[in-house]
Amino acid sequence: MGNNSAPDVDVILAKALSAGFDIAGVADPATIQEAGAKLHDFVAKGRHGTMAWMQDRISWRADPCTLWPEVKSVIMLGLNYGPDGDPLALLERPDRGNISVYARNKDYHDSIKKRLKVIARSLVSDYGCDLKVFVDTAPVMEKPLAAAAGLGWQGKHTNLISPDLGNWFFLGAIFTDMELPAAASHKDQCGSCRACLDACPTDAFPAPYQIDARRCISYLTIEHKGPVDEALRPLMGNRIYGCDDCLAACPWNKFAKISNEAQFHARVELTMPRLTDLVQLDDAGFRALFTASPIKRIGRDRFVRNVLYALGNSGDRSAVPHIHALLSDDNDVVRDAAKWAVSKLNEDS
Repeated sequence: MGNNSAPDVDVILAKALSAGFDIAGVADPATIQEAGAKLHDFVAKGRHGTMAWMQDRISWRADPCTLWPEVKSVIMLGLNYGPDGDPLALLERPDRGNISVYARNKDYHDSIKKRLKVIARSLVSDYGCDLKVFVDTAPVMEKPLAAAAGLGWQGKHTNLISPDLGNWFFLGAIFTDMELPAAASHKDQCGSCRACLDACPTDAFPAPYQIDARRCISYLTIEHKGPVDEALRPLMGNRIYGCDDCLAACPWNKFAKISNEAQFHARVELTMPRLTDLVQLDDAGFRALFTASPIKRIGRDRFVRNVLYALGNSGDRSAVPHIHALLSDDNDVVRDAAKWAVSKLNEDS
């Protein structure tokens, strides 16, 4: 590390807030061994599903010092994306597609990484330190580190809860070789509440503070590439990308704030999209609609698969003509989903 001047943690956190983050804190990377042990158990039980990358880089993910041996402190940052209105209201409209709040506009990775780089350049200039910036595409356990940095605590749904922002915030990390005083962690304040557990449509929580991704709608609609278990398809409702049910159920959201960032406000065309419009998307149409969106990364086939499950759950037989063309789609998972959707609609009529 350089020796330009002594690092002042208050000044550093002020830089983070001036770069547009809403909450910031410092974690000692050596304090999350328990989270690493839980990760090993999670993978050993197969609860990561088909996310092989989680197992492949488990040693890096479980221990920040393995990922980067020079790290002495981790600056954790949170960026509010609080929605305007009830994120679950659309579940009452089975003819429309429900997209997770965070994905209704631009990809947050780009926004967060730009802000992290602004802070990083300033820190290098002021302190001559070495550092690395990470968003959630890297093998970093953001939530345990954020809890260790005093940003909140991991709730029974395994997501981070902030007493200031509720559930609705993105995380970014700056690993540095500076030794900074770590923040005091928050006490778990979930108490006897189990609202998030009871809200899960697919019963994806084997126990409080544990999740089985194989039953989680966010995993099934985003990470899982093949056909979804037929027993789970009816439980997905009209959720076509992600799921906000456990997040939205948290009582701590009474302290949530609407995001100030226009790029996180829902695009009109993704607020109440008609399933019958979305199911007709070809690859070019899909790419055009989801330019700069996190949804783009799952590709047209997986997305249309999700839309077909939602149409099957819609109870709307007038959708059948829109589905028929996909019975001969080039993709076998899409064909399977189309066949299921038609069968389900005929069965429910």
